[in-house]
Amino acid sequence: MKRLHDYREIVGDRVLSDIYQTARKLYGKRVVHINSTYTGGGVAEILNSLAPLMNDVGIEAGWRILRGDSDFFTITKKFHNALQGDHIKLSELKKRHYINTCENFSIYTHFNHDCVIIHDPQPLPLIEFYKRRQPWIWRCHIDLSNPDEELWNFIKGFVLRYDHSIISSEIYRQPDLPIQQRIFAPVIDPLTHKNMPLKEKEIDRNLKKHKIPTDKPILLQISRFDKWKDPLGVIDVYKRVKEKVDCRLVLCGSMAADDPEGLDIYLKVKKQANHMVETRDIILITYENNVLVNALQRKAAVILQKSIREGFGLTVTEGLWKGKPVVGSRVGGIPIQIQDGKTGFLVEPKAHDKIANIIVDILKNPEMAKSIGKAGQEYVRQNFLITRLLHDYLKLFTELL
Repeated sequence: MKRLHDYREIVGDRVLSDIYQTARKLYGKRVVHINSTYTGGGVAEILNSLAPLMNDVGIEAGWRILRGDSDFFTITKKFHNALQGDHIKLSELKKRHYINTCENFSIYTHFNHDCVIIHDPQPLPLIEFYKRRQPWIWRCHIDLSNPDEELWNFIKGFVLRYDHSIISSEIYRQPDLPIQQRIFAPVIDPLTHKNMPLKEKEIDRNLKKHKIPTDKPILLQISRFDKWKDPLGVIDVYKRVKEKVDCRLVLCGSMAADDPEGLDIYLKVKKQANHMVETRDIILITYENNVLVNALQRKAAVILQKSIREGFGLTVTEGLWKGKPVVGSRVGGIPIQIQDGKTGFLVEPKAHDKIANIIVDILKNPEMAKSIGKAGQEYVRQNFLITRLLHDYLKLFTELL
């Protein structure tokens, strides 16, 4: 199990001391996190690190996974898309299956805890099926800047029962939601296999093992195959870059268990990449391997996050942590992480020519890339590591418990 003192050399004594001091008021308190998958996506990654650290500092922290069938996850994926701006036909059948799945889960899942933290929309209705004796918190990780009005009104009926909500950006704040809305920044864990230091020979060995050539500069996007990550747009940008600088594109994205649309998007990407997959100019990776992701990010010349909507975008933070120049869309939580021109570059997601030109400039100016990367790494160290999130939660618990 991870221990807080393992982070001492990275964040320093003051950060650890502040966390220990805050945790003293919470010794023996029991909290539980509930989300919909153990693997795939940033929420599971965060909880894999956060829950052990909470236990290490004196809180008894549990983690439960909501069980649902394929119909449930198809519905909640539509909910996810609609909360990020899509239109949805919100039938009574969808509502009933969504609610019934949570009710069924509640029958055999019991909470003897001092606080319950619900992550994202999938388990949101659970609060309806418990006799509450503790605060409930809704942590929404997705982009709420332009939700479908009908769906938001529906799920808001559940959110109103919560004591507190947490969002990733000021722009997600909902003016019609009367409960308190607090902002927690996105974070990564620098000690996971995805983010720990790798020697150059380890990087090369991993890329060779997975048949990733390194004879050309690598343009990289790490993301689920999701329309909101715009992998089709990434391919279009890459083709424009390749006209000026010979390079290779790697799209790496695991299939999350709660995302039934992933395969369909992947097939569309493969079709658009066409013969460039056969020539290995474009490489598509669909399996989850954290050490490979780490090696790719450390080898990449440029890391791209061309999202159309984005709750927070941990891949941006990961890229910055590796000291790489990151080009990210000016959407969702990405601008929280990137200071344009200082720690990375912010662009409008549809401005393909501009994105391509920035990438070309980076590829032609290695000293600029190095300087930007160094600034981004330090910015992450100060603001976006797991110790920061742990401290934020502890402070919230001291207010509520």
